[in-house]
Amino acid sequence: MGDLVFRTAARADLPAILAMLTDDSLGATRESADDPGYAAAFDQIEADPRNTLIVADRDGDVVGTMQLTYIPGLSRRGAERLQIEAVRVRADQRGRGLGRQMIEWAVDQARARGCRLVQLTTDKRRLDAHRFYGSLGFTASHEGMKLAL
Repeated sequence: MGDLVFRTAARADLPAILAMLTDDSLGATRESADDPGYAAAFDQIEADPRNTLIVADRDGDVVGTMQLTYIPGLSRRGAERLQIEAVRVRADQRGRGLGRQMIEWAVDQARARGCRLVQLTTDKRRLDAHRFYGSLGFTASHEGMKLAL
């Protein structure tokens, strides 16, 4: 196994990222890798200084991804928080500790930036993900709600 590097995603990484988003029981029902909306979203993320699309790269091969969004807020004495979204590990890399390395790296980034909170959402149907995030110290302290538009 080669060296693992976490880096900002490049446009050339988009096909590998989309493959991970669609190679998932829930993603398969809501994602479509050929939709032009992904390129526009990539451009918006890339242009926003509070958003970063990260890839886990092993010897030039994209094996994981996540989006990091830094959110300023008035609550918690004006604390900035890190929102972690769209965490995916390539299917052939699961069960090897890569997801743990990714989240630990993201938390380290938040600490270095001075964030006081890291938060994420995970679908209620992803019971393995709930156990995984719990093992990293995350608690299910809030009930998340969404409104599809």
